[in-house]
Amino acid sequence: MVPDSTDGRSAAPVALHRDARWVREAYERFVGSGGRRAPEGIDPVVAESWRRSLRSGVDPDGPDGDGGLADADLEDHRSRHPLAVAMPLVRDLTGAATSEGLVVAVSDEGGRLLWVEGRGAGRRTADRVGFVEGAVWREELVGTNAPGTALATRRPVQVIGAEHFWRPVQGLSCTAAPVHDPVTGGVLGVLDVTGGRVAASPVALSLVRATVASVERELAARSATLPDAGRTPWVDGPDLSRGGVGRRTAGPELQVLGPPALRGRPLALRHAEILLLLAEHPRGLSAEELAVLLHPGDLSLVAIRAEVSRLRRAVGAVPGGPLLAGSRPYRLARPLATDAATVRDLLARGDVRGALAAYPEQVLRRSVAPGVERVRDELAAEVRAAVLAARDIRVVEAWAARDEGADDHAAWSLLARLAAPGTPRAARAKARLALLDRDLS
Repeated sequence: MVPDSTDGRSAAPVALHRDARWVREAYERFVGSGGRRAPEGIDPVVAESWRRSLRSGVDPDGPDGDGGLADADLEDHRSRHPLAVAMPLVRDLTGAATSEGLVVAVSDEGGRLLWVEGRGAGRRTADRVGFVEGAVWREELVGTNAPGTALATRRPVQVIGAEHFWRPVQGLSCTAAPVHDPVTGGVLGVLDVTGGRVAASPVALSLVRATVASVERELAARSATLPDAGRTPWVDGPDLSRGGVGRRTAGPELQVLGPPALRGRPLALRHAEILLLLAEHPRGLSAEELAVLLHPGDLSLVAIRAEVSRLRRAVGAVPGGPLLAGSRPYRLARPLATDAATVRDLLARGDVRGALAAYPEQVLRRSVAPGVERVRDELAAEVRAAVLAARDIRVVEAWAARDEGADDHAAWSLLARLAAPGTPRAARAKARLALLDRDLS
């Protein structure tokens, strides 16, 4: 995201903080200055959302909601909505979350909450702040929040505590991701998990992504059984499908989990970075946004244009026509499948062994581009969370044998618990834990 306070030509490296006290102080400085003080150290997605919220005139202490729909109107709207048929699947996949006090919500493409389900204190807290069926939680009405910001950015979003723009909800955390129409690729709505800090954990992100992927497959399967004339796409705009969520469209294969390559042909690191970022942002990126995502220091717009021009020449011979389309913004001419997206899909299907096998190393590990580092960290966190949750001794052992798992105390502790006492596996795990504990002391 490009801060309003800059000319978009360069971006300085920043250390990101999600510590509650740091975020709250940064938030109060930003709001108290009317946006004149930059939210330093804050996640760029959150910082940009704060700016949008401020520009929209959102009151930090009390948003102007629309009052919601009357019960009869709400029931009619959601009965006709395409996501209604997927709600049994959503409930099945998220039942454990609601039973543990989290709230699961599904909105339409306009941010109206169609289903809000949960129990106990979590549900009562959601009710108190107006996170209820029929209410609209778009950014321009209630400020930064996971479902609203996921709609605004068209990508999965996590918002932790004081990162919310509206003060009354800063005691909550949430994770949300858009759900896409299998016919048009447009956004049908958003799936959200809300609650305490655990609602914005890597496990919550994996749950949301996996549920969204399953819902999109369910919708695609239903669509495939209808004759073309009988399909009624829920149109919300151009194809907005994200390279890593759910749907997979045939196209050139971009390898980013190893030496960068496009359909098996070696690719320069910078070109792989650009293609990955465009695959992750299917709506496109301006030259200014691309500059911020590509370089932690100074990168001129002239340099960006030159890099993209070289990339066009390098991939111009890909079968199926040009891979890049337009320059305002820069975007892909068609969806681009990546091996990182393959890992996400395997995780979504619950195939942790397959995901680990398809994840030989981190995303473009030599890249220092901030946008790539974000993708790298997100995928690494999802894989690790799935490995630890699987409690499969072979999976945990395979993870611990990697560079990423070599110093993972939680993984080695789990391996020690899973291994049969007295076995070489148990002895190795205990020895590694002793070494890690010594290094920490």
